[in-house]
Amino acid sequence: MKSRMMMTLLTATALGVAALSTAGVAQERLGPTFPFQTVDADKDGKVTEAELDAYRAAESKAVDANSDGKLSVEELTSAQLAKLTARATDMATKMVERMDTDGDNALSAAELISRPMPAMLFDKADTDSDGAVTMAELDAMQARMAAHHGKKGRGKEGHQSVWDMMGDH
Repeated sequence: MKSRMMMTLLTATALGVAALSTAGVAQERLGPTFPFQTVDADKDGKVTEAELDAYRAAESKAVDANSDGKLSVEELTSAQLAKLTARATDMATKMVERMDTDGDNALSAAELISRPMPAMLFDKADTDSDGAVTMAELDAMQARMAAHHGKKGRGKEGHQSVWDMMGDH
């Protein structure tokens, strides 16, 4: 019973990490994006190269912490981490709002494993219905999900597998 609960919790964690990466895959599929309404400075419903250049210049200036007119690895890393942190905080906040059944503004292991999604995905991964998920079954599920999203399989092509993301490999 304890190992099933642990496996369910690990599956839920993996799925949460996969959800985070899915948003990145969706953005990657759409190509370069920018906040259209913000870049359209004159609000005419069109973005010119001049408006895009002005937006990029303002973004660069905001990232240039020491105001030397150059962006160092540290400044770029800091800017990217700030964006990722804001996005992760937003996603975590929404997750707690959806799943916090006892109203304590935190998620217990019981709240994490009580939702239907992990069990459904565990059952989908467990293709031989033996009550356990093998690495081959998880890789196959990941390949099916990738194919569904128009991507080739992950893992061996240099991308992280769900197990890699969990650190349990």
